[in-house]
Amino acid sequence: MKNPFPYSNTNKRYHTLTYFYQQKFHEKVFKISLNAGFTCPNIDGTVGTGGCIYCSSLGSGEYAGNQKEDLVTQFEKIKQIMHQKWPNGKYIGYFQAHTNTYAPLTVLKEKYETIIKQPNVVGLAIATRADAITEECLDYLEDLSHRTYLVIELGLQTIHEKTSQFINRCHSLECFEIMVQKLRKRHIDVVVHIINGLPYETEDMMIETVKYLNQLDIQGIKIHMLSILKNTALAKIYEEHPFPILSREQYIEITCKQLEYLRPQIVIHRLTGDPKVEDLITPLWLPKKVSILNDIDKYLANHQTYQGKKLEKES
Repeated sequence: MKNPFPYSNTNKRYHTLTYFYQQKFHEKVFKISLNAGFTCPNIDGTVGTGGCIYCSSLGSGEYAGNQKEDLVTQFEKIKQIMHQKWPNGKYIGYFQAHTNTYAPLTVLKEKYETIIKQPNVVGLAIATRADAITEECLDYLEDLSHRTYLVIELGLQTIHEKTSQFINRCHSLECFEIMVQKLRKRHIDVVVHIINGLPYETEDMMIETVKYLNQLDIQGIKIHMLSILKNTALAKIYEEHPFPILSREQYIEITCKQLEYLRPQIVIHRLTGDPKVEDLITPLWLPKKVSILNDIDKYLANHQTYQGKKLEKES
């Protein structure tokens, strides 16, 4: 059966990052995850303490480089690991751990420019928070976007205020939306992180988050499954007051339904997380990433659906 989804040259019924890179760069491109030693305004007391309750001490940078090493050393080491799988290709430097615009501009410039100068780097992806980008930083990011491919990744996780307070996100939905508008006014691409399975959220609530994002001028999305990791605030909460965790089947179904409400042009950067097994408390099915992605493909095919299908019915 012919794939009905236009942004694909494989069996994928959603707009994959691989397809996007191939169309944009016409060759293999992969990310090099880095730990630049930043902290977070939600950790140091500026807006909160303790960070988001699910965040590990590495600030979502479990697969980034070693913070004790300089950025060039990190870059080279991870590049060589990636080349074991892909012998050829170009690179996007991914500032992943913690909040990567949360520092004086001189510090940001030194770190970003160091990576841009590395051979065969075609872009930067910078993970941050909506409340941690100053106007001065925006001016610099706009300049940067004229010199390299630039993506700003904003952690939202959910649109629901009660959940936001529970996870200790410490910034409002309005703050997030304003920052998306500011970035897009400067023609900077925006990728948004969300989490499925947050405590006490229903399927409808998770789909509402995606419907909201589809109305914004975003260029990509990362969908994660909530993982409860050792030595986090969430682990303590879960131990003392266990809450329901999505099953593998529930996660796949909800994620596929979310895809139906996203414009086909939005690039799907991620459809599941891959926490380190040794740190994971639950769900234990989560590390089987390839199997989960395969079953997402099967669900979409079996239900004859694809990214954006629900939007066609509504239009």
